[in-house]
Parts: sequence; structure tokens; C-alpha cells
Amino acid sequence: MAMIEMRGINKGYMLGEERLPILKNVDFSVEKGEYVAILGPSGSGKTTFMNIIGCMDVMDSGEYYLDGVAIHETKERDLTEIRNKKIGFIFQNYQLIPTYNVMQNIIMPLLMRGMSHQDAEARCMETIRLLGLDQRLEHKPNELSGGQKQRVSIARALVGQPAILLADEPTGALDQTSGKEVLKLFSEINEMGNTIVMITHDLSVAKTAKRIVRIVDGQLME
Repeated sequence: MAMIEMRGINKGYMLGEERLPILKNVDFSVEKGEYVAILGPSGSGKTTFMNIIGCMDVMDSGEYYLDGVAIHETKERDLTEIRNKKIGFIFQNYQLIPTYNVMQNIIMPLLMRGMSHQDAEARCMETIRLLGLDQRLEHKPNELSGGQKQRVSIARALVGQPAILLADEPTGALDQTSGKEVLKLFSEINEMGNTIVMITHDLSVAKTAKRIVRIVDGQLME
């Protein structure tokens, strides 16, 4: 089975007394080790689709398998654990805790799993060195550049060894140079075998992925 396998996904919201369809019978699959960009303008349904891929929202109907787990049969209270173990999130605005330093931000998902601090720190250091953050361990987010903050966000996503990395407009808050560095890093991480799904409205960003899927009016097209 693919890393992500979605069949007949539908999602809508009530607007007054009428149901507004957002995703319409969507089929989508991602193989292990793929790097896929989901490209779409504002209002296309890509945020709703990302939330369903990330188990932050549930579909109205359809089937969703993530790394062999039937998400459509999983109770909402169990989705938190799946998000922590299966998905590494990378956000446009980093979502770092401002009072935590670099190490504290990166180590948090491992401690939430119940890993001992010593084991968690050892695993973090491998990822921290990979991303060139070893000289920044004691720095807090307000002491970092935008590109460095995104590297911390990527390290936090990677450290748990998730099934997929889910990146939401990862260069949206960065200047052009920092954005290119982050996209180069994504390619390197993918070459190491990591599965990446990136959500973007920017075609030039999407072109750095190995496959582009467009979403238009809640429907996908290659």
C-alpha cells in the first residue's frame, strides 16, 4: 500500500441551511519516498485537503490510509497520537514556542511521546547537526533569522522520524534567498528517503517537487 492512499474523499461545511462542498470525490496517493506538491490558489480547497491529510480535520466520506492505518476508521480522540507519530508538520509561520530555545522546541514532540530526556536529546543532536543548528541550541526564536526559524521547524518535524513531512507554504514568510535554501534542504531530505507533501500557491515553489498535483474547485488533477 502507498504511504498515503485516499479514495473518494468528500468534505463540505454548512453555510446557513445549505451545505457548501469543498472537496469533491478526491482520489490521491503518495508512494513512500515521493516528494509531491499540491498546488492551488486561495479558495481551491487546498487548506481543507491539507488538514485532512494531517489528521487535523475529518472527511465526510471516503477512505484514507496513512502508512497502513485506516484514518477513516480512527476515532477523533486517537488522531492526536497519529499526528505525533506519523506526521511531521512544517508551517509557514514556524509555530515555534517563543519562550523555548532551539533544543527545547525541537525535543518537544519526543518528550510528548514519553521518551526519556537523555534519549530524546541524543536523537535531536543528530538532526540538529544535519540542519546546521548546533551553534544555535540556546537561542530563542526572536534571536534567529527567518531561514533559521524554518530550519528549527524542519528539525522538529524530522526528529520524530514520521511517515510523512507535511509542509504548508514553507517559504511563504521567507525572503527569496532563505526560501531557496529551505527548498534545497527539502530536496536533500527527500533524497535521504523522506516522504514530503508540500502545499503551495506558488508554481515556482511547486516545481522544486518531483510531482505536482493541482487542486481546483475541490478536485485534483495531475
